[in-house]
Amino acid sequence: MSQNEMDQLRQQMDDVNLEILKLINQRAQIVQQIGDIKNKQSMYRFDPVRERAMLDHITNKNTGPFENATIEHIFKEIFKASLELQEDDHSKALLVSRKKKPEDTVIDINGAKIGDGNTHFIMGPCAVEGHEQVEKVAEAVSNKGLKLLRGGAFKPRTSPYDFQGLGIEGLQMLKRAAEQHNLAVVSEIVNPAHIEEALDYVDVIQIGARNMQNFELLKAAGDVNKPVLLKRGLSATISEFINAAEYIISRGNGNIILCERGIRTYEKATRNTLDISAVPILKQETHLPVMVDVTHSTGRRDLLLPAAKAAIAIGADGVMAEVHPDPAVALSDSAQQMDIPTFNTFMDELYDMAERMK
Repeated sequence: MSQNEMDQLRQQMDDVNLEILKLINQRAQIVQQIGDIKNKQSMYRFDPVRERAMLDHITNKNTGPFENATIEHIFKEIFKASLELQEDDHSKALLVSRKKKPEDTVIDINGAKIGDGNTHFIMGPCAVEGHEQVEKVAEAVSNKGLKLLRGGAFKPRTSPYDFQGLGIEGLQMLKRAAEQHNLAVVSEIVNPAHIEEALDYVDVIQIGARNMQNFELLKAAGDVNKPVLLKRGLSATISEFINAAEYIISRGNGNIILCERGIRTYEKATRNTLDISAVPILKQETHLPVMVDVTHSTGRRDLLLPAAKAAIAIGADGVMAEVHPDPAVALSDSAQQMDIPTFNTFMDELYDMAERMK
């Protein structure tokens, strides 16, 4: 073969390469359009049946010299890149996405700047039961230099016969104790109709795990100018969790704290299974601060401290846990709440750990 013939073949190859490039990009544009339609219809982007049908159609038309296995391998790589393209386009559209806002969101709540690189804590009783109980916990929380007091006034319980909370009266008790000790109130709201009334008493609206996909509640929280602490649902994927936050931010409220609180698995040794890997994933995928609720994720008082240490070590912006003056007589979740001496030791250990990590 002469050099001239070689040059001609190489030119043909270059032309074919450019034609393949043109066709691949043309295919990618079609893929993006399909992805937009699937997103609007809340359809799964990956369709294995459709992929198999396309591969069969292609290999049935294959006349060589490549074998069918080689052709399948090449097109599977194209399909994989196309799926990633759809996912990238979808994530770019999200307001909570790190790609949309590269810098961290920092939320100032009573001087506690959640997301500023320091570890913050939200502590308080599972449920508000009375003035004296809340006052004792608020005093203990304040004495440890904390700024955020949690407490449940509206309690969504598994059984309709369990204590459901004191409602607005409970929020009033919580607010009174918080004001006496210069604390901000974090409390769960379960009904969109209660948000306006609760604004006078809460500094942070908590949306609990059972309401993570209560879309009317998410939208109502997005319509007000209050930080929102959003907990991950019991069986929610990380993608579903992120999209729940998107409901809030899409209404104009970007002050959102994500809270990993454990997910339901087959394991019975703990109340839930703490998905500790969710913390770095959420921090990579979103610009929102991420906290870990060690009480509900473990359901065991003896595991609160190691779980909190793990959360801090992996980069969580804060830790949430429950404290009660006398957990044995608590009206809800008595087995997982710390008494005040245990809480003091808990905080001393975590302060010491945070100091060593500097």
